[in-house]
Amino acid sequence: MTRRRLVTTAVGVLVVALVVTAAVVGVRWWREAHRTDLERALDLAPGDGERFSWTDWAAVREELGADLSADSPQDEVVDFMGEGYDADLTSASALPESAQQLHVQYGFSPASVDWELFSQSKAGAVVMLHLPDAADWDGIADRLRRLGYREPDDEDGVWLGGNDTLGRIGGVTPELSYVSLLEDESLILTSDAKAYLETAVDSAVGDGDPVEGLDEVVGASGEPLSAAIYTGAQACAALSMGQADPDDEAEADRLVAKAGEVDPFTAYAMSVQPDRDLRLALSFETDDQARRNADSRAALAAGPAPGQGGDFADRFTLGDVEADGTLLTMELAPVEGTFVLSDLSTGPVLFATC
Repeated sequence: MTRRRLVTTAVGVLVVALVVTAAVVGVRWWREAHRTDLERALDLAPGDGERFSWTDWAAVREELGADLSADSPQDEVVDFMGEGYDADLTSASALPESAQQLHVQYGFSPASVDWELFSQSKAGAVVMLHLPDAADWDGIADRLRRLGYREPDDEDGVWLGGNDTLGRIGGVTPELSYVSLLEDESLILTSDAKAYLETAVDSAVGDGDPVEGLDEVVGASGEPLSAAIYTGAQACAALSMGQADPDDEAEADRLVAKAGEVDPFTAYAMSVQPDRDLRLALSFETDDQARRNADSRAALAAGPAPGQGGDFADRFTLGDVEADGTLLTMELAPVEGTFVLSDLSTGPVLFATC
């Protein structure tokens, strides 16, 4: 009897362990399946990144009704980029000035890639492009050879271009000086610095440190067409009213004193949503700070825009402002013909001041 009870107990423990394991695996699968492309892209970026610029090129093409591929005529790509600029959907990208040459010479461009993440840090910058399943990787490699890039020994190594190669090609950003083709990850990485690109490749294949501190604002951004995402320290510098002239800075101090206390935020994201409205997401250290800043920053966002000129109401209508835990979100409906993301993703921006 004792032996039978022991066997029954062991079987019961095993069943419970299997159920728990299945539940954990199921939760992980569900979370992965429901992560956005933006969240996945940030996981692949170098961990020292401080400023990230996101463009969902597939969604932008769909939004503008552009049926394009790597084989589309050049003039259709030119028209698409012009429409994207007019809609303020390309300002986050590092590639607009290079789009034609990329399409014609390189075999990939905003007309054919899925998405782009431009990551910048004190150590360097990298452009990360995700390609569709049908991408012609052998064709892209052949084009790089013809353009004068020196092929790496390793499959995931760095193709060496540099200033001389880009000078011969003409019309492309320095960020294309060095290129890595990561076919297994469906990624192309480019940079103006070989050493930093090698660091970025390590991150993209899972050997680097992840970006930290941005999960909350990135999650709140949903699936944007384009976005500007900063660490708190970077945003406080890039959007600081200290960049304004003395008169505007003094006016900003007066407006902040009237609106109430503002606290430094830990992360910042401004994104263009699928309906082309914008969402601002700020994370704070405490719930109290988020609630307090919901009031003060809403007042600032509805008033004058020193350093920018005029009032913020000339650029957008302020919608819902909500504090949920340590997260503050603000909905902005742009006035027709304005360029809210491109205008307000660099400073000075009063309602984003620290």
